[in-house]
Amino acid sequence: MSDLSTKYLGLSLKNPIIIASSGLTDSVESIKILEKNGAAAVVLKSLFEEEIVAEMDANLKKMASSSFIYPETLDFYEDSDEENLSMKYLELITDVKKEVKIPIIASINCVTADQWTFFPKQIAESGADAIELNLFLLPSDFNRDSKANEKVYFDIIENVKKQVNIPISLKVSYYSSDLGRTLQKFSQSGISGLVLFNKFYSPDIDLDKMEITSGKILSSPEDMYISLRWMAIMSGRVECDLAASTGVHDGDGVLKQLLAGANAVQVASTVYKNGPEHIQEMLNDIQNWMGEKGFKSLDEFRGKMSQSESSNPAAFERVQFMKYFRGYQHVLNS
Repeated sequence: MSDLSTKYLGLSLKNPIIIASSGLTDSVESIKILEKNGAAAVVLKSLFEEEIVAEMDANLKKMASSSFIYPETLDFYEDSDEENLSMKYLELITDVKKEVKIPIIASINCVTADQWTFFPKQIAESGADAIELNLFLLPSDFNRDSKANEKVYFDIIENVKKQVNIPISLKVSYYSSDLGRTLQKFSQSGISGLVLFNKFYSPDIDLDKMEITSGKILSSPEDMYISLRWMAIMSGRVECDLAASTGVHDGDGVLKQLLAGANAVQVASTVYKNGPEHIQEMLNDIQNWMGEKGFKSLDEFRGKMSQSESSNPAAFERVQFMKYFRGYQHVLNS
C-alpha cells in the first residue's frame, strides 16, 4: 500500500482529502460518518461575519435595556435561552473534538476586518486545529479600487493573527487583475495556507416569475480547471501550503491537483451526490494509480506537473483555444 499521508497547515493528515465547509460538516454525527469513510480532515460549515456581528449587537442592546451594566453581563450572553449561533458553533467544535481524531478546521465567511475579529480567539480556545477565513469580495463597488479591496484581506489577516496562534488559511476567489502576485503577497502575510478557490453563489433569472434566483449550487467536474491552472502556476511560488477546492469529484481529480502541486484537496459536491462512501472509492483510485506508476508516497509526484516543473510551462498560460479547435469540424444536419 502506498503512503497517502500529507501535511497541510502544519497538520498531519492520513490522506489528502478534506471535506470542504458545507452542510456536510455541521454536526458531530455527520463528521463522525465522514471520518469513518476516510475523510482526513473537515472544514466546519462557515459561520458568517454578519451572524456574529448581528448577535453581538442584539445582545448588547438587551444588556443596555435591562440594566446589565457590569462585566458579569457576559454571562447573559452565554446563558440566553434564545438560539445563539456563535455559542452553538463553539459548542460544536468542543463536542466534535471529543468524538473524532481527524483535524477540525473552523471557518468564518468574512468581508470586513471590523467587529467580529475577537471571535477567532474563542474558536481556538474551543479546540479548533486551524481557522479558514473564507473571503470573497466581488469587485463590483465602483467607489473602491483594487488596492482598497486588497487592503481588506490584509487587515482581516492581521487582526485574526493577533487573536490566535493556531494555523490560518485563506480561501479566496480568482477575481483579480494581478492574481499571481496577490496570492504571493497573501502567502507572505503569515498565513499557513491558501485555498484555491471559492465556490461562488451564482445568480440566475427565473423567466416565469421575473425574479433573481440561485444558479446551480453543486459543482461539476468541469469547474476544476480554473483552480487546476492556478495551482500549477502558484506551486513552488508561494510561502505557504496550497489546497485545491471546487470541481474535484473523483480520484483522478485529486491526483491532478496533487500533480499540479496541492498539499490537500477539498471536496463537498461529490459527497453530496455520491454519499460518504465515495471518499473511500476516491482513495482506492489514488492507491491504484500510484501502484501502477510505482509511487510509494504523495511527495514522490506532488508538483511534477506544476508550471515550474513542466516541460511545457506555456500550456498553463494559454488562454486561446485556437490550437485545439483549428482542425475541429462538425457537420450540422439540415
